[in-house]
Amino acid sequence: MQQLDNSRIPAHVAIIMDGNGRWAKAKGLPRTAGHVEGVATVKKITEEATRLGVKYLTLYTFSTENWNRPVEEIEALMNLVLTNLEEEIFMKNNVRFRMIGEMERLPMSVQKRLGECIERTSVNTGMTMVVALSYSSRWEITRAARMIAEDVKNGTLAIENITESTIDSKLTTDFMPDPDLLIRTGGELRISNYLLWQCAYSEFYFTDQFWPDFNEESFREAIADYQQRQRRYGKTGEQVSDEE
Repeated sequence: MQQLDNSRIPAHVAIIMDGNGRWAKAKGLPRTAGHVEGVATVKKITEEATRLGVKYLTLYTFSTENWNRPVEEIEALMNLVLTNLEEEIFMKNNVRFRMIGEMERLPMSVQKRLGECIERTSVNTGMTMVVALSYSSRWEITRAARMIAEDVKNGTLAIENITESTIDSKLTTDFMPDPDLLIRTGGELRISNYLLWQCAYSEFYFTDQFWPDFNEESFREAIADYQQRQRRYGKTGEQVSDEE
């Protein structure tokens, strides 16, 4: 088992869970079988992240671009959301559930189920698991720009007072810190319109493993890799070393 420095566990881990369909295709199974197996991985990683002391775990579940997928695959994905939002895993692990994305585009049954889960787990005080559902970063930033423009139009905000913090406050992620570590499975080397503003200083970790094959040890290896890096935020390595 990969040994970790418990004092340097990333507070916020974001994951692009890629490769469900390709995993299924490689095994001669329908794409939906890959999504079912992917849900099992979500449960394992949620429990491991909680055990390690991660504070926020954000999972890219369904992008706004995914609405262009075949109707039957979208329906299967929505049914998975409905049937696998098991409050048992949240309550057992003291996990709070949150969602970011265009909720109004989701089927009413999914919206209702999400709302119930958010409300019932709001009393939990452990890790917060955030599902990005019908989400894209460009949508989010455009939405924030419109909100700021409306404030300026209404006279409640002066243009010269617009700062990075102003934009932060209008994003759907305003309740959590930026990701320390972004993990992408499936072998692709891009972040696919995911948390573009928030990942300005995140460390990236890419793995060829498909999401259904990603397990607790894989997660620990990603964190171990993160712990080997020096986060400089524009400073020199020497400056950071002097501050440590």
